[in-house]
Amino acid sequence: MKGTGDVKRETRNVKRWSVVLCSMIMAVAVPGPAAWAGDLVLGDPRQMTFKPVEFTPPEPDRVVLENGMVVYLLEDHELPLISMTATMRTGSWLDPADKIGLASLTGSIMRTGGGGGLSSEQVDEELEQFAGDVGISIGRQSGSASLDVLSKDLKRGLQIFAGLIRTPAFEPARVELAKLQAIEGIRRRQDNPGSIVGREFVKLLYGADHPTARESSIESVTRITRDDLVDFHRKTIHPNGMMLGVTGDFDKPAMLALLREVFGDWKQGEVPVLTIADVPQSLMAKPVVRFVNKGTSQTHLRVGHLTIKENDPDYVALAIANDILGGSSFRSRLFNDVRTKRGLAYSVGSRLNTGVHDQGVWLMRAETKLPSTQEVIARFVANMERMRTELVTDSELAEAKEAYVNSFVFSFASSSAIVGRLIELEYDGLPKDFLQQLRARVIALTKEEILAASKKHFHPERLTIVAVGSGEALPKLLSGFGEVKEIKLAPES
Repeated sequence: MKGTGDVKRETRNVKRWSVVLCSMIMAVAVPGPAAWAGDLVLGDPRQMTFKPVEFTPPEPDRVVLENGMVVYLLEDHELPLISMTATMRTGSWLDPADKIGLASLTGSIMRTGGGGGLSSEQVDEELEQFAGDVGISIGRQSGSASLDVLSKDLKRGLQIFAGLIRTPAFEPARVELAKLQAIEGIRRRQDNPGSIVGREFVKLLYGADHPTARESSIESVTRITRDDLVDFHRKTIHPNGMMLGVTGDFDKPAMLALLREVFGDWKQGEVPVLTIADVPQSLMAKPVVRFVNKGTSQTHLRVGHLTIKENDPDYVALAIANDILGGSSFRSRLFNDVRTKRGLAYSVGSRLNTGVHDQGVWLMRAETKLPSTQEVIARFVANMERMRTELVTDSELAEAKEAYVNSFVFSFASSSAIVGRLIELEYDGLPKDFLQQLRARVIALTKEEILAASKKHFHPERLTIVAVGSGEALPKLLSGFGEVKEIKLAPES
């Protein structure tokens, strides 16, 4: 069942796309002389041009409560709905080495295990009565919570929401159920070759014990107790480590009064500092080639290396270089070379995954027939080298710029998206106009800057290559790219 927040977003999306479609229809070329004879002549859509989308998003109010909680508020009275999101400075980077999975379990059971003086059944029953939707989870670098509710039910919905965040009950039966579910998920982890290649690739890049790559096991989850959950919550969830975004049909003074009523007596605590160590340069200097022997009809490939963070001066140039190389799907070089021209893979592309707290990852990926594995990797390297040695074309640069600039508006597609972006930027310590700065830099970007960034940040001499497929032939197919070793997966039982 969809929550009220989903309904709100879908309603707006329908309206938004109606406007877009109308604009596209109006933009069709004016009929030529033949149209006067009764034949409508439409312009070639490939020749249509549009001005860059210009807009000014509304500015939310930012208020800091007396206990240090940061609140962003943006009124939107289009529908009688209110959405709240909480971002908390916690995460699995705080998991003890012998209890990986603790943060994730804590977030899950904060929602399912009751709280605020209510049992888990009472929480679910009350939310069901007024169609309220609450979610809580803890990821690698942050925790999040959400509330979607009708305006008339705000007070009770907020009381339940605050109770689950502040004083979760961690009911023992729900703790055991969540542990069993987590263990069952671990047991099924080796079933999907696409999941395997992604996990093993990240572990090779960062190291299996790095907070960005380590993963839970049956043993680590089994060790976690209810007391561990209580202690993790007590140590990491504090009002002065939380940012709350509020959007929808409300009055600002009344909303602030209600927030102070439910959160105002929550005392400050010692907020953990988000620090994730970089991988030593010595571990990134050599190529690594590994394979996983798994019966599958295709070879699943990941080829790449660690790269810069999002606040690096070269980020924009590298992002556009990646877009041209393989990030833009149908118009990218990898797609046209590996799939369209040579027919070696149905799915192919590249990705640049970056943040500001740990090193980014740049990779190329494909699923291909086993005999084509070697050729696909060779084409990856050839296209990578081309980016490092040749200027991109004028049309490639223009298309990549246009795609980025015109997609920029979707970062601010709704009130909740606007507030969410500002919270994310503040959480990461970036200026609130960071996205606007990126947009301006994209517009001003030159082909020479892309070439310089590609030379500096694409490293064919130290690629990590991981292939998951039928293992008998893989070692020979991979041998031309470095010393090949097998990754033997531990049985999950």
